[in-house]
Order: sequence, then structure tokens, then C-alpha cells
Amino acid sequence: MPASCFTDATAIVTGGASGIGEALCLELSRRGARIVVADRDGDGARRVAAAIGAAGGRAQAMTVDVTRPGQVQDLVDEMVGSHGRLDYMFNNAGIGFAGDARDATIEQWHRVVDVDLMGVIYGTVAAYLVMVRQGSGHIVNTASAAGIMPMAPFTPYCAAKFGVVGLSTALRQEAAALGVRVSVVSPGGVATSIFGSAIVVNLPRERFFSSAPFEHVTPQAAALAILRGVERNDQYIVFPLQIRLMWWLYRLSPALFDRLAARQTAKWRQMRGAA
Repeated sequence: MPASCFTDATAIVTGGASGIGEALCLELSRRGARIVVADRDGDGARRVAAAIGAAGGRAQAMTVDVTRPGQVQDLVDEMVGSHGRLDYMFNNAGIGFAGDARDATIEQWHRVVDVDLMGVIYGTVAAYLVMVRQGSGHIVNTASAAGIMPMAPFTPYCAAKFGVVGLSTALRQEAAALGVRVSVVSPGGVATSIFGSAIVVNLPRERFFSSAPFEHVTPQAAALAILRGVERNDQYIVFPLQIRLMWWLYRLSPALFDRLAARQTAKWRQMRGAA
């Protein structure tokens, strides 16, 4: 599919006020799309939309909490009501979690699942019904490397992100004959504010995240990788190369992957209780 597939297309990006979401909004606008920047941080969404407008693009902001299905439905209805269609739905909003599962409360589990899984489900369902009626559209759900291979100490996060992967890949099978495309994004480390805003339990935040053995890419690089995958209609959009190699190792030799993961688990467990 040519790069011009975004020209005059309509797109919603949740979590659009910062990080990958902001970078997606800016890059989609540069490619000619009309954007709804959706975020719980309304001021941040308005800032991004204003920057797009100042650069000659077309964007509007909406304050949306993705854990509220009514607000997500209103978001989709607003786009369709204003422009008559919805071409791209980027369910990107999410929060992080780090900590030993035995230290996590049920409330923390709920928070991670509500945002990272249920928020994606609400956006997917609302967009999918519109796209089926249109006979076209592309849903792009942001999961994580922690959604395609197990990673400690992120168990609640893994549970939610594995759910996003299952949702996306199963729906892709259903949707193909109806003209709707579905892709799932599984990045490794991206240099965003998610590390600062993540739920961290019984671990020293700065020391823990700085010790993670992952290559970090910029949000701009992440947005480019995602849109390349969308253009190709990739089922899985996995980056950077380090994560792709780890994913191959996990699938080809789960036992070796587990041995390597056990070493890393021992390192972070030494930090437990040092917060």
C-alpha cells in the first residue's frame, strides 16, 4: 500500500498527548491525515492539536478516558459525525507496571487491565462496527514486547498486553473478509513518559528502569516503524531489531529464553524492597 494511503484519511489516536501517540499524530498529519488527538490529559491533547494546526495540518482534541466505554463511543461517533467515516483507529493509550506480582494489589491489577486491555477493547469494538459498515478501515492496537513473550517483573502488564495481542490477531481473522484490517504493535523500550508514570511496587523506580537491558528508541522512530507496518498491513509490528530477535528466541527455544530471563529476574529481585 503506498504512503499516500494516509492522505485525507481520518484517524483517531488515543493517548495522543504524549509519547508514541503524540509522534503518531504529528507524523499522520504530515502525511495528510485528519486527526482526532484523544487523551485523558485534555490540555496535552489540545497542545498537540494546536501544534498540528500551526503546521498547516488538520486536528482536533478530545478529552477521553479510555476506561469509560461511553466516552470512547462518543469519540468515534464524533469523528464519524464530523467526517462521515473512520479510516484508522490507533488504540494507543496505556500505562506501565513494574513489581513482584505478590506485592501488587487487586486495585493495581484492575487499573492496569482497565487501561491496557479494556480501553483497547472499547476502542476496537466502537471502531470495528463503523468500519464493517464502511467495508474498510484499519484498527491498530498497541501492545508491547511484554505481550508476545513473558517478562518479569511485569506480570499484570503482560496479562493485559497478551490480551491485546489475542484480541487483535483473532479479530484480524474475522475482519479480513469484511474489508477491515487489524494490526498489533509490540515495541520494546521507547523513550516516553510511561516509565515515569508507571505503577511501580516495591522497587526503586529510577534504578530499576535504568537497569532494563533493552534498547530504547525515540517516539518518532516508533511512529515511523508503526506506520510502515500499517502501510504493509502487517499483523505484528515488532521493533526494534533487538526485540524481534528476542521474540524469535522465545518461539524457537522457550527453555533457553527462560534460562536467560531467570538471570535477569535474579538481578531485579535484588532490588525488591529497596525503594
